[in-house]
Order: sequence, then structure tokens, then C-alpha cells
Amino acid sequence: MTHLIHESMNRGRSRLGWVDAFHSFSFGGFHDPERMGHGRLRVLNEDRIAPGAGFPPHDHADVDVLTVVLKGRLRHEDDMGHVEEIAAGEVQLMRAGSGVTHSEANPSPDEAAQALQIWLIPRLRGGAPAYARARLPEGEGPHLLASGDGAGLLTLGSDVRVWWGRPEEGARTRFDLAPGRKGFVQLVEGFGMMEDERLVAGDGLQVEETPPELLWASQGAYLFFDLPA
Repeated sequence: MTHLIHESMNRGRSRLGWVDAFHSFSFGGFHDPERMGHGRLRVLNEDRIAPGAGFPPHDHADVDVLTVVLKGRLRHEDDMGHVEEIAAGEVQLMRAGSGVTHSEANPSPDEAAQALQIWLIPRLRGGAPAYARARLPEGEGPHLLASGDGAGLLTLGSDVRVWWGRPEEGARTRFDLAPGRKGFVQLVEGFGMMEDERLVAGDGLQVEETPPELLWASQGAYLFFDLPA
């Protein structure tokens, strides 16, 4: 099989009162030995954070954390001195390196926030922590959001390329993979058909080689992770 669908309804889920989180891969109290990540993509969570709530200060090391804000705002603080408010339509990258302490909170008193939290394993351990942010590109794309060679808007610590696209209804998207690469597609908005399979927002598509084209039945949005095998 060239691809495996991670259905939205079958994701792990953590409901803690202040956050409702969906896990494409094993995380926290959700453990599935068949879902321990895909290559250097280790975590892909969809977090819905209540007004005024958030993740208290905690530590990370040896991981690149991408946060894509879909609705509302998130306030980021870290021990590198960054205090940032990231709004819907923006993305931040925290390269934890040898270690960083940070918090992420919803500063709104009345609006929930929704974000994708993504962990990518860097090629080398250690190094100085770093922080960057960018706006998600507009237009159909695909747009190179992040890469390990500096070609994207954000620079990762590994040979991973992260693409962002917003196809129109009726568009066809082909997720091309070079030999020796594998991929993961996360549908962020919309729905479509891949041959006789229906994909909806929240679904993930794990691929070992280039899959068939995805025909969009509505305007959509996706993240495509091009990963070293």
C-alpha cells in the first residue's frame, strides 16, 4: 500500500477542561505503538484552547516545534526573552536545541484558540535554541513554509520540507515525492476525493511514495511534510 489514512475520528484525544486536543500520533495519555510518528515527524496535535487558559512553562530539548494558529491568538513566552502574540494565519518555529523553557497561552478573555502543534526531530542534538515567526502565505500554492536548507520562510534543523497550500474547489493537488523520500499530508480545512477515498479536515495521509491526486470538493487547506526516508 502506498498510503495510509489517519482518520480524524480515530485520532487520540485529551480533554482537560481548558484544552481539547486531538493527536495524530502517540502523545501524553494516548499511546498507539502503530502511531509513533512518521520519520522525523513525531507529533501532530490539533489543540483547542479555552479563553484565558494555556500551557504553563515547560521544557523542551532536541526538537523543532512548529505552531500554526488557525483561530484566535496564542501568547508565546520563553527564556530566550521572546514575548510574542501569534494570530490566526501565522506560524512560529521554536528550535529547542540544547534546551528552552516556554509557555503558550490564549490571551483572549472570550475567544477560543485553535492551533496545530507539530514536533520535528532535528538531524543533530544540542545547539543554541532559536525562535522565528511568519505569516502563512496566501494563494493556492503550494508554498514552502519551512525547510532545513533555508529555502522556506522558516529554517528547520533537519532535511524536512513543510509545504502549505490553500486549493480552490475543483483543484487537483499532487503530493510529489522523490525516490528515497516519504511524506505526510494533514488536511486542515475542506474535503476531497483521492480515487474512491474521501478525505476530510483533520484526516492525515501517511505516504511512502507519491499518492494519487487529491480532487478538492471545497476550498481547502493542507500541510504536506516531505520527509527523509
